[in-house]
Amino acid sequence: MKYLFYILPVLAGVAMTVQSGINAQLRAAINHPILAAFISFIGGTLALAILLLFSKQAVPALNAYSDISWYKFSGGLLGVFVVTVVLLSVQEIGAANMFVLIIAGQLVTALLMDHFGVLGMKTSPISLQKMIGVIFLVVGAWLVNRK
Repeated sequence: MKYLFYILPVLAGVAMTVQSGINAQLRAAINHPILAAFISFIGGTLALAILLLFSKQAVPALNAYSDISWYKFSGGLLGVFVVTVVLLSVQEIGAANMFVLIIAGQLVTALLMDHFGVLGMKTSPISLQKMIGVIFLVVGAWLVNRK
């Protein structure tokens, strides 16, 4: 079962790459990046609504949401930023260039978040081995994007 937690992120990476191509095609077809992102989110929202309808997990009462910190509702806004940036970038620099830069940004941020335990992450100190890995990734991003 633990292997599933290693396979699913790889599949999510595949899905993100395919999604960027599909969204880029939609952007080109309608010639509007914001509308393309909006349409993408409508599809995702409908899929989530269907999943929610069939979910066996109880939905919290409305008053439960008032005790939640405001920033915990900002994930969707970050998703809009990511999808819009992908829509604007993928046709200009290509999927490989774009994703290696995204992954470099993700890994550096994740390393810092884990080190400091930001947003409830399990604390995992930065080690020499992790730093070498990040350096290799950043150098790799530079090599992939080098003309």
